[in-house]
Amino acid sequence: MSLVRKHSVSIRGHRTSFSLEKQFHDDLVVIADKRHVTLAALIAEVDAARPREANLSSSLRLFVLEWAKQR
Repeated sequence: MSLVRKHSVSIRGHRTSFSLEKQFHDDLVVIADKRHVTLAALIAEVDAARPREANLSSSLRLFVLEWAKQR
């Protein structure tokens, strides 16, 4: 069994997918809840801010890491 799971989401009118470990995905859900936004909206925010050469999955992991470091 893989520790990484693939997830799909619609952001800005198109479907995209990302692969994350369960712990990172769970933290994204918590962050979205604390910010009172949907998970899709949070992912869209990270996607819009990431450098184009960075992939979405890596950017999401770094976002969660930065969030955790600020706590």
